[in-house]
Amino acid sequence: MVDTKNPGDKTLSVSPSKTLTLKPRVEQGTVRQSFSHGRTKQVVVEKRGKRRLGGDAPAGEPASVAEPARAPVAKTPPARTAPPAAPRASSGVVLRTLTEDERSARASALAEAKVRAEEERRLAEAEAARRNSKEGIEQAEREAAEARRKAEEERHRQEEEAKRKAELEAKRRFGETETKAAPAKTPATTTRAAPPARPAAVAADGSDEDEAPRMVRRPGGGPARPVVAPKPAAKLGPQKQRGRLTVVTALNADDVRERSIASFRRRTQRLKGHASNEAKEKLVREVIVPEAITIQELANRMAERAVDVIRMLMKQGAMHKITDVIDADTAQLIAEELGHTVKRVAASDVEEGLFDVVDDSTDTEPRSPVVTVMGHVDHGKTSLLDALRHANVVSGEAGGITQHIGAYQVTSPESGKKITFIDTPGHAAFTAMRARGAKVTDIVILVVAADDGVMPQTIEAINHAKAAKVPMIIAINKIDKPDARPERVRTELLQHEVQVESMGGQVVDVEVSAKNRTNLDKLLEMIALQAELLDLKTNASRPAEGTVIEAKLDRGRGPVATVLVQRGTLRVGDIIVAGAEMGRVRALISDQGETVDEAGPSVPVEVLGFNGPPEAGDRLAVVENEARARQVTSYRAHQKRENAAASASGMRGSLEQMMSQLKTAGRKDFPLIIKADVQGSLEAILGSLEKLGTEEVAARILHAGVGGISESDVTLAEGFNAAIIGFSVRANKEAAAAAKRNGIEIRYYNIIYDLVDDVKKAMSGLLAPTLRETMLGNAQILEVFNISKVGKVAGCRVTDGTVERGAHVRLIRDNVVVHEGKLSTLKRFKDEVKEVQSGQECGMAFENYHDMRVGDVIECYRVETIQRSL
Repeated sequence: MVDTKNPGDKTLSVSPSKTLTLKPRVEQGTVRQSFSHGRTKQVVVEKRGKRRLGGDAPAGEPASVAEPARAPVAKTPPARTAPPAAPRASSGVVLRTLTEDERSARASALAEAKVRAEEERRLAEAEAARRNSKEGIEQAEREAAEARRKAEEERHRQEEEAKRKAELEAKRRFGETETKAAPAKTPATTTRAAPPARPAAVAADGSDEDEAPRMVRRPGGGPARPVVAPKPAAKLGPQKQRGRLTVVTALNADDVRERSIASFRRRTQRLKGHASNEAKEKLVREVIVPEAITIQELANRMAERAVDVIRMLMKQGAMHKITDVIDADTAQLIAEELGHTVKRVAASDVEEGLFDVVDDSTDTEPRSPVVTVMGHVDHGKTSLLDALRHANVVSGEAGGITQHIGAYQVTSPESGKKITFIDTPGHAAFTAMRARGAKVTDIVILVVAADDGVMPQTIEAINHAKAAKVPMIIAINKIDKPDARPERVRTELLQHEVQVESMGGQVVDVEVSAKNRTNLDKLLEMIALQAELLDLKTNASRPAEGTVIEAKLDRGRGPVATVLVQRGTLRVGDIIVAGAEMGRVRALISDQGETVDEAGPSVPVEVLGFNGPPEAGDRLAVVENEARARQVTSYRAHQKRENAAASASGMRGSLEQMMSQLKTAGRKDFPLIIKADVQGSLEAILGSLEKLGTEEVAARILHAGVGGISESDVTLAEGFNAAIIGFSVRANKEAAAAAKRNGIEIRYYNIIYDLVDDVKKAMSGLLAPTLRETMLGNAQILEVFNISKVGKVAGCRVTDGTVERGAHVRLIRDNVVVHEGKLSTLKRFKDEVKEVQSGQECGMAFENYHDMRVGDVIECYRVETIQRSL
């Protein structure tokens, strides 16, 4: 008999013929363990066999009670053997009695098992209650949502029913045929029933069957141990992957995207019908339409789709892309058809408000007069101005003539007031300079030499002054010379409608001598009197306006412009615009070379700070910010490029221009690159070279600019095989070396006369020479001889003039020229001669021609080449 309540560690052998003994079924052995550094240790290892029942025991072994296999344990001393109990009569198995220690250990183990089972049961009940409460809340929410949905459907159904009834009533009221209305279909809604809650099976002890711990009894009669069911997951959906995020996990992750909150909101709005039922309000905009606009920009300004604009254009029969440019009329038509208002603007509107703003009369104050000195070349304009300024500008002029426009300020010794003088060149090429001087001036001083009289540039200066509608003062200079005749000057001026006061007119005249400083004070007095009559006033506190008198590119200071301030005050730091150039004033330099902080009205200054040299004659204005300056300069630069492209493009303009272009299609070009010191000189040079052109040859200006000759100029000249002309400038070291290496000619000039003359001579070399014929004589053919190895030779008699060997001849038959060529042979008897006189006979042979007949006339002439010039 086996005691299943306390299976021991030892096998209780049972045999009817032997004494009961305790025999452990243990196999022992020793194992040597190795450690680091060569250490070893010998340990004892036991292996316990399984207990088997009597029927399962192998042969030769006694039947024993089977015990679950146990892991090898450390060897323990054998337990104290209890005295054997008295054997029972009904069985051959003797059982031992438990000791007190074993009983207490078994009782404590059972108590601990009961406490642990009770705790696990209590936790399972709490988890089941929590899960049941969560399911109840979810069920309540589902029921509430279903109720709301049913209420909404019922409301919609009632509204449809009311609408249908109202329609029927309206039809019945107005006598219409009552039609049987189809019953409003209530949208079938398939209600998805919530899964029924699984009823919890209640155990016998009052707990759920699924949640209650199951008691599993140990084999062999041991105490029962509780088996706790696994807790269900809180979320049934896909769980978020946890752990470290690496490149591998990110690439291998499933592409499962959850719906965003914005997507859920959009779906809700669609279900409610807000987005579809409410019509968008049309926004009417004021669209600003320039002269040309792209379709994309027009659509953006109207807040419309570009596809709609293109569709409207297609309806009008025009196919366009989104980047195409349309004119203002088409853009206005489209915008008005879409319901917008249009405001037409022009690109030139950016210049509005820059100039000619009317000043308040209360803010004006007197200003200095601006006086322009004009006249013919070498009549003493600069010398007179030097005498007034106590300076010596003439000594610095190349060739003793003025080739630049200059502005100076002089203080009158009598009144102490300042007068601004502008000196203009008198050479015929500087017409534009004189025109600019007349435009910016208040008074014109016309200088006429008493010994020379009125000359062509004097007449031109008179015309400029009349065009500008400014008063003139005639200064008759060089009265100190012996052959001076002032009365002759006054008389010649009458021919040009200029009548001086001494001859009953209103024009003031003063006889002066710049060399001896005669009557200079009287001249200044007349200027002050004329300025007082003009009552010159302006507002000095407003933004400055002025005119660019001259501009140049200084290597050390950059672009420099000589500006005459006409209105307002120009200060350092102002943002200025002149032509297509802009900048910020970095420095102001007076005519005396001093740096000043500001320049008021009628004050000439040099302005530093332009991005590039402006053109002479451009108007200067101060703007409020750089954005406005960029708008103005970009518009002007665009206009400049368009004008240049229009002038360069062929076959444009009127019929006369087309015919002139056809005439000049085959003319030769003389390529040139011109660099000058200032804009005014460059302008005069270009004007002079343009006048030199004819239908056969003309100067082609590849590049013209101010500043020194650079290496890029040499590269350009090399590509077009052009010559480089430098006027009062020099080439830098690199450019000179490149020109010498590539064989490019650079010519330097300081006097415009020499420059124009040399270019004229060079252009004359391109002209085709003129061929002139000189008649020598005639001869008549008397007989034609056929000579071997020579060919046909004509025996002739010279009728008039002479015949020369190598001269040009014409063969005339019946008054018709049948051949033109040269004489190859001229013989007198058997000798070759150079010429044959009239009345003598000779033999003639032609080059490459032998069809000669008796009676033909040979006309002999000489061709002379004459070189042409412009």
